[in-house]
Amino acid sequence: MKFQFPSLDARRWLGIALAALPAVLLALGASAQEAAPAAEAVADAAAAAAPAPVLNSGDTAWMLTATALVLLMTIPGLALFYGGMVRKKNVLTVCMQSFAITCLVTVLWAVIGYSLAFREGNAFIGGLDRLFLAGMEKETLFGTIPESVFWAFQLTFAIITPALITGAFADRMKFSAMLLFIGVWSLAVYSPIAHWVWGGGFLATAHVLDFAGGTVVHINAGVAGLVAALVIGKRRGLGSEQMAPHNLVLSIIGASLLWVGWFGFNAGSAVAANGAAGMAMAVTQIATAAAALTWMFAEWLLRGKPSVLGIVSGAVAGLVAITPASGFVGPTGALWIGLAAGVACYWGAMSLKPMMGYDDALDAFGVHGVGGTVGALLTGVFAVEAIGGTAGLFEGNAGQVWIQAYGVICTIVYGAVATFIILKVIDLLVGLRVSEDDEREGLDLTLHGEVVQ
Repeated sequence: MKFQFPSLDARRWLGIALAALPAVLLALGASAQEAAPAAEAVADAAAAAAPAPVLNSGDTAWMLTATALVLLMTIPGLALFYGGMVRKKNVLTVCMQSFAITCLVTVLWAVIGYSLAFREGNAFIGGLDRLFLAGMEKETLFGTIPESVFWAFQLTFAIITPALITGAFADRMKFSAMLLFIGVWSLAVYSPIAHWVWGGGFLATAHVLDFAGGTVVHINAGVAGLVAALVIGKRRGLGSEQMAPHNLVLSIIGASLLWVGWFGFNAGSAVAANGAAGMAMAVTQIATAAAALTWMFAEWLLRGKPSVLGIVSGAVAGLVAITPASGFVGPTGALWIGLAAGVACYWGAMSLKPMMGYDDALDAFGVHGVGGTVGALLTGVFAVEAIGGTAGLFEGNAGQVWIQAYGVICTIVYGAVATFIILKVIDLLVGLRVSEDDEREGLDLTLHGEVVQ
């Protein structure tokens, strides 16, 4: 059933509401600034007793490298991975989406997104003292690295998260609507959730473990993708027309770049060149390989042949699932997480999707939503106190599993509701979906005036 508002002036009021959203975020940030003085006084007293931070050139060099690796995950990694999986008439559109999102989110992150996510505020949103990156000077440090490097590193996470969502609505969303959606979503959903988990918000206070983005990135993007797929509807011709991937060579190159880049994603989240980064790199490799093999063998057993698409999807599932756990588990835990992710994400893509009847075109939810949830929960099972400072279920701390579940639920509920509202407002303002003729002809030509020969 199409969503209806009773008033004929709904579009006007919704336009005002959407335009006012930045002001609401500014107000929230300002209230956070007002609430901060007492906390700042305590922090200042603690800082006075602690030694002043000193730049470490080794840490800085590693974080510069990690930042480049994570950017590589989106352009060209994700662009190629998704581009190979769509039909030839839409490959440029998918690549264009990843590239445009990289540009758009960079500007928003510099203007306000970073401040809302990582500056001191309240339990729900950060402050505004880094609006337009005010106060971030050449010598400003974040721990042992320049804050400018930390800003850029976190920017790459803010870029890839909304880019992942585009796989769910591939082949059917207007480019203008996509830009509006990603811009609003990055500020209204990504920045707040990043603050909850990594910026000192209420999930951090609750001790939810998420080393590199199981909740912030993968569950967040996966749920948003599922909501988008449901709101926009299925691709025309699904089930009656051939929609096989047009070039799996592109997809395997893209998946390989994602795998390599993920070392920056996970090991870089140690924000230092140290043992934590080394262990994060090791467990990332183990879980990824285990998940890829699990998906491959499951498909071989159940469908008769192991496919290229299957093994690369399994690898991405393993990368997703180990992300929240990468700073907290050891090699054995990583192996089990990879095995579980391969099974769960294969089920999510091959069974859950047809059973529920939604069209998550490139399995954004099936891999990132399901895999992120599996990884977040199993972090509470396999966490090793000697590695990450927190014990999990197998070390006698069963309560950590419930804490992880709490973080997962908060992310799902807020992300789903906020994404639904944003999509509905944009649909009423400019429309979400291309015309039937445009969809059948292909979005490369109809939206961008270009084709792949």
